[in-house]
Amino acid sequence: MNCLDALAGSHTNSRVTDVVFGWYGVLVDRRPRLALEGQYPSGVIDMVLDPADPWGFDYYDAMMACGWGEERVLADYERHHGPAVAWVLRVYLERRHLALHDVMPGVGAVLQDLSSQGIRMWALANAAESDYDMALEQLPELNALSGSIISARERLRMPDPALIRLANKRFTQLGFNPGTALFVDSDARGIAIARQLGWRGALFQNAEQLRNEWANV
Repeated sequence: MNCLDALAGSHTNSRVTDVVFGWYGVLVDRRPRLALEGQYPSGVIDMVLDPADPWGFDYYDAMMACGWGEERVLADYERHHGPAVAWVLRVYLERRHLALHDVMPGVGAVLQDLSSQGIRMWALANAAESDYDMALEQLPELNALSGSIISARERLRMPDPALIRLANKRFTQLGFNPGTALFVDSDARGIAIARQLGWRGALFQNAEQLRNEWANV
């Protein structure tokens, strides 16, 4: 049995021909703090990036991944936090290319291995369009992708099943085979939806974990 079949929990002899990856935390190692370090004290950065803030960085990052523009984000953020804190977010947006640290550790080698096996690679990217474009420019390993669906362009965000349906339609025009596709993501909700729609799914923890599973086949 092909190692990717075992990873996906398949009990058939069909070989995986296509692997679809999630974006941040799967392909791209994004570290937002890097965009603000050296610009503000640590406490200010902690405040702006606080995951417990319901109107904080995570919320507006998700809105940008749904297609909100920067000025709309900044205006709404200022309404909740005031102009001084909103300026910190503006600085982040101006420097956010620095947050795109690298591909996830070990993932570049995984992409090379898949390519050498003739397996096509794709992405379902929860990302602002400009962030996606910057990642492609800064991380040449991502050129191995045959295509991507970018949430901001579609005004939809994973784990919305409509994005997987859209990927089926668009990727198939480029040679994608939904019947032998594997979705690799760090969000179990997306994996469950992919399986419901006919793809196989593997929950990503890190590249080493994937390689260990493959090696144990």
